[in-house]
Amino acid sequence: MPSRPLVRWPHALAALLCLLVVLVRPAEAQLNLRVGPGGAFQPMPIAVADFSGDPSLGPLVSGIVASNLRRSGYFVPLDRAQFPETPNFDAAPRFSAWKEAGVQGLVTGRVTRDGSGRLKTEFRLWDVLAGQQMIGQQYAGDAANGRRMGHLISDAVYTKITGIGGFFDTRIAFVDESGSKERRRKRLAIMDQDGANVRYLTSGEAAVVAPRYSPATQDITYMAQTTGQQPRVQVINLETGARQVIPTNAEMSTSPRFSPDGRRLVMSDQEGGNASIYIMDLGSKAQTRITNANAIDTSPSFSPDGREIVFESDRGGQQQIYVMGADGGNPRRLSFGEGSASQPAWSPRGDYIAFTRQRKGSFAICIMKPDGSGERVLTEGFHNEGPTWAPNGQYVMFFRDPGGQAGGKLYMVDVTGRVEQPVPTPSYASDPTWSPLLDPQR
Repeated sequence: MPSRPLVRWPHALAALLCLLVVLVRPAEAQLNLRVGPGGAFQPMPIAVADFSGDPSLGPLVSGIVASNLRRSGYFVPLDRAQFPETPNFDAAPRFSAWKEAGVQGLVTGRVTRDGSGRLKTEFRLWDVLAGQQMIGQQYAGDAANGRRMGHLISDAVYTKITGIGGFFDTRIAFVDESGSKERRRKRLAIMDQDGANVRYLTSGEAAVVAPRYSPATQDITYMAQTTGQQPRVQVINLETGARQVIPTNAEMSTSPRFSPDGRRLVMSDQEGGNASIYIMDLGSKAQTRITNANAIDTSPSFSPDGREIVFESDRGGQQQIYVMGADGGNPRRLSFGEGSASQPAWSPRGDYIAFTRQRKGSFAICIMKPDGSGERVLTEGFHNEGPTWAPNGQYVMFFRDPGGQAGGKLYMVDVTGRVEQPVPTPSYASDPTWSPLLDPQR
């Protein structure tokens, strides 16, 4: 059967990965997991068997699936020493044995190579309680994409059971920090969401701050500052490596972020003691000013439909969160209560705005509804900042800096606040930004 390419990896990592066919999806399967902010919650016990076939790649792919599901916080993979059998991929498992082992879901799979070395990876998700298969798929691609096959399988399993979109087949761009606190080198880096395949996109000659991934393209915007000069907004394309410096007439431009279609940047331009929010068309480079208050307006973020912009302003005397129309109309305050509020980021689902709240020396990562109601603390301590959303709107990544000579580390927390996980990086890290799901047609 002819295949379709799933992703174009940049430069030397370029390889094809192809989604082929759904095998079986019975209608009566019962396995599901409901995740919400209230009530009792227990992660689902699940087993991920070692994938058969190629002995070097089968365990690699199944290991990635098990690790991803564990890191989501919604699943507890069974230790292989407790498996009641080694399942045969071509046969139904012994459901009674797996049920007795306390398992509700079982993932089996197989990885094989054809004569040219290309891989075929197959998997099945079994509902142990109902005694039937829920879903089965197969993928084909170059051997270099074995890890990505694991992420695709993880997304398929996660989505089928939770009903929530996947987030494993994504990347994280962040600021990699190394060296002493006084002479810290800050490079733009990118990696898979689980910390693998780290690449550095800048050399460190200019310090990088606040990268933001485009929700629609393989572009990242960020601020770069060379010693003795004002920071400049730049854009890098991950597929071509092309870079451009964004021209502005302002003394300093900060906090750039893409529009939902990736065709515009919204940013804050500083003039004198004030900062106003502008929108720039990336094609024509035309700028439109949309705030004009005697204040510092910064950290703008579009709503997913592009109709509104949430931002941070001290126009009321203290940093708080405001929202306005995308043309600057009808600005209104959203955040109230103790302390200041900053760094708003609109969820891709549109249902929440994440932000940082500072009060009494503590920094909390919070979420609230777009009308300002329902504020909840997801995690709090010293010093949490820089929230960014997973493309499924279920997780927020941020960085935590303990102070002193140490540096920041990345973490992710789910919208219920129950699940918090560290995100591995090679060294200190800050300012994470989450990519959209990689395009399954490329």
